[in-house]
Amino acid sequence: MHAIVISEPGPADVLSWSEVPDPVPGPGEVLVDVAATAVNRADIAQREGTYPPPPGAPEYPGLECSGRIAALGPGAEDSGWAVGDEVCALLSGGGYAERVAVPVGQLLRIPSGVSLVEAAALPEAAATVWSNVFMVGGLRSGETLLVQGGGSGIGTFAIQLAHARGSRVIVTAGSPEKLERCRELGADVGIDYRREDFTARVKEETGGAGADVILDIMGGSHLEPNVRSLAVGGRLTIIGLMGGRKAELDLGRMLVKRLSVHATTLRSRPLAEKAAIVAGVAEHVWPLVDEGAIRPIVDQTISLPRAAEAHRIIESSTHVGKIVLSV
Repeated sequence: MHAIVISEPGPADVLSWSEVPDPVPGPGEVLVDVAATAVNRADIAQREGTYPPPPGAPEYPGLECSGRIAALGPGAEDSGWAVGDEVCALLSGGGYAERVAVPVGQLLRIPSGVSLVEAAALPEAAATVWSNVFMVGGLRSGETLLVQGGGSGIGTFAIQLAHARGSRVIVTAGSPEKLERCRELGADVGIDYRREDFTARVKEETGGAGADVILDIMGGSHLEPNVRSLAVGGRLTIIGLMGGRKAELDLGRMLVKRLSVHATTLRSRPLAEKAAIVAGVAEHVWPLVDEGAIRPIVDQTISLPRAAEAHRIIESSTHVGKIVLSV
């Protein structure tokens, strides 16, 4: 088969479409003929050499895919999946390829009204948002969610899911155009972080209370203002480090306001934890996709051999939603 290979850490030009050995499904896995995958910031970090795949994961980038089951590995015969089934999947790597082996617990059906290629934009965002905003953050109907980076693939999904489940959504984004797209998806308040103090606006928009849950991709640079933006009993979930790894934390403020800060990754979790998250997505999120309350937001679809071009688009931050790579 062919896959996108990282020849050495570096810029997008190090990505090449190369012939590689076919994967073999192990116990409890299926082999999927990939129809499409999607680009995530983690893929760029892997390409740059700062986020290597976990032990045992394929060496090629790609944290999600859609496609058709081509073969069942040992022990997968009783999983309920069959050769020919159309699926999408959460991966620990390997999506930038013509075939990938996937644990059965990380497979999802293609939702109603979603094409096979579009479905590649769903698994990673759905699993990330469900696990961080709802399983960890405990966001409830009537509470306020602040999404940092509302125009991203994660952000556009978080807006839709929180809105569909009855929460108020505040987002930050870097342009009026992105903020307008976020409002179209269900955001109640949009904040241009290049021109406004988001902490002051969050306080203003919540009558001084603050946000109940914050989903943050920035890390260090936003830790202190995020903590100031939380309501009493608020929960901050950090899923990215675009703004750095280190910052000071005011524990006194946290004690007084009874705050909690969680930092999580999805890729390196044990199989059982990933399977539990995927099962939660299937039960609680997929029905909302079926009925059209949530849809995959695809900015562009590009041929997989042109993955370098897709990476440059993500790095420019001019997109809204996902960049999908079709095989």
